[in-house]
Amino acid sequence: MGIGEPDPRHNPFFAARLPTLERLVGRPPSLDRPRSTSRASGRTATVFPVDATLGVEGTPQSGTGQAALLTGINAARVFGRHFGPWIPTALRDDVRDRNVLVRATERGHSVAFANAYPPGWPGPRPRRRVAGPPLAALGAGVLTRHAEHLARGDAVSSEIVNDGWVRHLGPVDLPRPAPDEAGRTLGRIAARSGLTMYAHYATDTVGHRGDLAAGVEALERVDACLGGVLDTLPAGHRLVLVSDHGNLEDVRAGHTRNPALGMIVGVEAAGDPMVESAADRLASLVSVPETVLTLLD
Repeated sequence: MGIGEPDPRHNPFFAARLPTLERLVGRPPSLDRPRSTSRASGRTATVFPVDATLGVEGTPQSGTGQAALLTGINAARVFGRHFGPWIPTALRDDVRDRNVLVRATERGHSVAFANAYPPGWPGPRPRRRVAGPPLAALGAGVLTRHAEHLARGDAVSSEIVNDGWVRHLGPVDLPRPAPDEAGRTLGRIAARSGLTMYAHYATDTVGHRGDLAAGVEALERVDACLGGVLDTLPAGHRLVLVSDHGNLEDVRAGHTRNPALGMIVGVEAAGDPMVESAADRLASLVSVPETVLTLLD
């Protein structure tokens, strides 16, 4: 998800009903108004642009974008170009061993990965198909949630709802939580750890289809999930949302060089002075790990 033009004909952000986002920051961000801060919801919330180009020509891709977001390494420059959708083989050791979850544990913080993945991931799939978030969780020793965790409400599917898990991974008896219910599950998981990571991919997948209605549906699902998270997170926690590149903000374009979307929400009702200062530091994907660690410390 990136920040694009405020045109409801092409940008689902301006065609969708997004009550959580609107409650937090008002109208969605756009290229003419990419940053805003609000306390109207009783929480401090800042939405802001994040550079995903990393000073490299070409269109940002998920592989190098995720590597940069997770490790703080300028992965596109190190690799020589933007690359995706999977983590380049040359960068996998860094993503597994130098990611923000690993670094948080080294500083004494508890960490969690909320996504459910099949046991033994990546298993027999082609070795080129390795995404960054589960690889980071594997390196931190927290790739531990599977179908049974989904079944008892202690994990969240990468699609938020569980339909994709059943569709792609075979017949399993799983509940069908609504997006806000899944968000509350994520909030409960996060309440037990210092740093919890959750990865969602469907907004990128839908962005490639060029279908405005599907883009609206995908964004409304994310918005409902965020509402559930914020309903459940206890005081003292913060929610940090960062995308690895633009795409869904212009359904005509596929991936874009627009700023990626970033947002920080402080759960403290009295206000959170760290929210705006953290947003100032999150100018680029490579700033994400150190900023998150600073918030934790």
